[in-house]
Amino acid sequence: MATGSDIGRGRGMTDTTSRPIDTSAAQGAISADLPRNPPQPALGLHRELSKVWANDRGLWGQITAVNHTTLGLRFMATAFVFFAIGGILSMLIRAQLATPQGAFLDTELYNQIFTMHGSIMMFLFAIPMLEGLGIWLLPKLLGTRDMAFPRLTALGYWCYLFGGLIMLTALLFGVAPHDGWFMYTPLSSAQHSPGINADVWLLGVTFVEISAIAAAVEITVTILRQRAPGMKLTEMPLFAWYMLGTSAMMLVGFPPLIAGSVLLELERAFDWPFFDPARGGDPLLWQHLFWLFGHPEVYIIFLPAAGAMSMIIPVMCRTTILGYGAIVAAVLGLVFLSFGLWVHHMFTVGIPHMALAFFSAASVLVAVPTAVQVFAWIGTMWKGHPQLHLPMYHILGFFLTFVMGGLTGVMLAIVPFNWQAHDTAFVTAHLHYVLIGGFVFPMMAAASYWMPLISGKQRVKGLGEAAFWVILLGFHGTFFIMHLTGLLGMPRRIDVYPDNPEWIWLNLTSSIFSFVLTIGFAMFALDMILQLLLGKRERRDPWSAPTLQWAMPLPTPSYNFASLPTARHLARDADSVILQLARGEGALAGAPRDRRELLVTSVGAAKPDHVAILPGNTALPLLLSASIGIFVLLMLAGLYGLAGAALAPVSILIWYWARGMTPQGDLRPVEIAPDLVLPVSHRATQSLGQTGLIAFLVANGTLFASLLFGLAFLSVVTPGPTPPPAEANTPATLFGIAVLSLSSVLATLISRRFSQQAAFAGALFNLVGLAAIVLLALTQMDNPTIHARDALRAAMAGYLALHLLTAAGMAAFTYVQFARSEINPTTGGAFPAWRAWQSYTVAVTLIALVVLIGQEVG
Repeated sequence: MATGSDIGRGRGMTDTTSRPIDTSAAQGAISADLPRNPPQPALGLHRELSKVWANDRGLWGQITAVNHTTLGLRFMATAFVFFAIGGILSMLIRAQLATPQGAFLDTELYNQIFTMHGSIMMFLFAIPMLEGLGIWLLPKLLGTRDMAFPRLTALGYWCYLFGGLIMLTALLFGVAPHDGWFMYTPLSSAQHSPGINADVWLLGVTFVEISAIAAAVEITVTILRQRAPGMKLTEMPLFAWYMLGTSAMMLVGFPPLIAGSVLLELERAFDWPFFDPARGGDPLLWQHLFWLFGHPEVYIIFLPAAGAMSMIIPVMCRTTILGYGAIVAAVLGLVFLSFGLWVHHMFTVGIPHMALAFFSAASVLVAVPTAVQVFAWIGTMWKGHPQLHLPMYHILGFFLTFVMGGLTGVMLAIVPFNWQAHDTAFVTAHLHYVLIGGFVFPMMAAASYWMPLISGKQRVKGLGEAAFWVILLGFHGTFFIMHLTGLLGMPRRIDVYPDNPEWIWLNLTSSIFSFVLTIGFAMFALDMILQLLLGKRERRDPWSAPTLQWAMPLPTPSYNFASLPTARHLARDADSVILQLARGEGALAGAPRDRRELLVTSVGAAKPDHVAILPGNTALPLLLSASIGIFVLLMLAGLYGLAGAALAPVSILIWYWARGMTPQGDLRPVEIAPDLVLPVSHRATQSLGQTGLIAFLVANGTLFASLLFGLAFLSVVTPGPTPPPAEANTPATLFGIAVLSLSSVLATLISRRFSQQAAFAGALFNLVGLAAIVLLALTQMDNPTIHARDALRAAMAGYLALHLLTAAGMAAFTYVQFARSEINPTTGGAFPAWRAWQSYTVAVTLIALVVLIGQEVG
């Protein structure tokens, strides 16, 4: 079985005559492999594992499923449904624009439709589709049985589904958002957008983003801690590198959008003037927060698709990938550079010339790592023997389309041209060339390539190729012409153009081809359906590919591997190891303890570390997401008091969720191979949960940094009115700050002591700090509706209060575990998580106090 670097260095691959390439270089590493387990009857292992890992039967089984295969497919299927809905909305848009005085839609409905089209495609199709692909594929590719946190995967799916349904229901009732998928202020403020239209977007998208953050944490931890023993970080498949970069960008890129959405909802609901220039706010603050997410999102969408192509192209060309190390470096470069481009979308708002030059240069520079990948793929095809199977059709469609989109992106990075083309149909065309070329075409290639793993069946030949040509013709006929329309000056987001006859034939042509494009996508969907229903049974590893996902039966079982692959299996092809793994000759064979277990390895060298015990099927993720959904609906209804009360069942369910992770049952070490015994996760030094908390705190820290950015922006850049003099009692304020600081520091110091008394004292000190910050907010802080500075201070106080309350809850939970004798010197329970959260809480508390005091002194 070949790892990522094996593919890059010529190991474990076959050429067009199926002649094996010399793998002697790989065999030298096997001496450090794990001992081989004795073979067992494959059918017995299959039944044993299926009993433990399978979903429950019937509808209840669908509700309670937490298996990554089920949820990954569910993510992708739901995303495809939303894609179809977004496509129907695009047809309505093109029908309206086919004539200069289109009467198909009125202006209000047109605004709702184009807003929902963009929102659906960005938030309900592209992001969930890549999440679904990663959740479904990564465990199979890395040689493990599931994602790190199965219940979190299920929670993410239900939040995604419920958030999407809220937005679609609003469209059906005529109250969908109508201010554009970017929700620029002041257009989306309460004064200019009364009603709940904008609130639907703000709350619905934030609800959906729970899914994105959950997936980012899952993917990060799974890649870093669950690779097959011996699969070093520098040798894992390229798709895992791409997904690791994507998850890192999601952890850092999504919190600014969440922060902006929360601030705008607070402004709309409680009149806190974050974006009101008359009261010290600034509409540009929204644009900064939105595009701090928005431009990295382009690469968040592109990287998983590029990772899929890096896996497919070598197989289609019967060779190895060219430039594995260069591609990894390019991925890391894209991750870094993508966060220095957000002002690329704001060149016309009055940015200083020095900043324009910097962000223009950065926008051009980002083309370099993209070009490295494109040339590596072309070089791979050049040195191999390309075979024109259906996945290769879509990859060639990617090259034709995405490169054109990249070139127009470089054009838009040049400030003088950007000033002319900004907010015209040229930008719309560029966006679709990048997103459809860079994501949809690769995803269609991935679907046709990995469909045998899903269905276990062959494709019905002919329809897929026809669908490709119809899609390619329809796409370029629709959007290439829109470049010309934009260069002729047609602005985006207009519904009529009666005084511009030069746009008529171009718009009519685009509209006609858009229906051709829709027919092509319908043919593609029909091809997938026919394969599921009518396809003949497919043989194992139909592409003769070298990676782990093909070393299993078709369709894949719920547990993936009867025994987990080790170093000896990574150096060989799928056909030669599938029977060994099925007979239990790998690590951690079967399910002899009747529980879901997987192997956790070290971050760098993938050395076996401990055995994680995963939860089974449960309806808890559905209940928790439904409780959060009730909170969202009450906020939409303006019932803020009831919405606050609705957080009580959310808190109860989170407590119950945590109780499901408490140490229980057999905690004895597990023998994963002869004479190799590992501890279980409850007694591990660094469990998956601890790694996941660190990943979440990265996202949390970015959210806090976004609030600090907003405070700095309004204090330094915004030319608004100066805030009124503070009315606070200085001695009382200083006393409150001292109590807050001292209680936070004491709680953190106490969290270093491993005892029940320390947990009790930690909860008490956090509650004292919480009381101090509440009293400061109620008695000493200025009215947050008067000035944006005071509103941001109040928002910061709310952020700190939430973290102090959470820290108190975690300390109380730890105290309960001590009282129940669930924690001892060998079993840490919730103590390490509380300690990490407590340290983070005191850090942000002290930083916030220093910033606020410094701002006041300044």
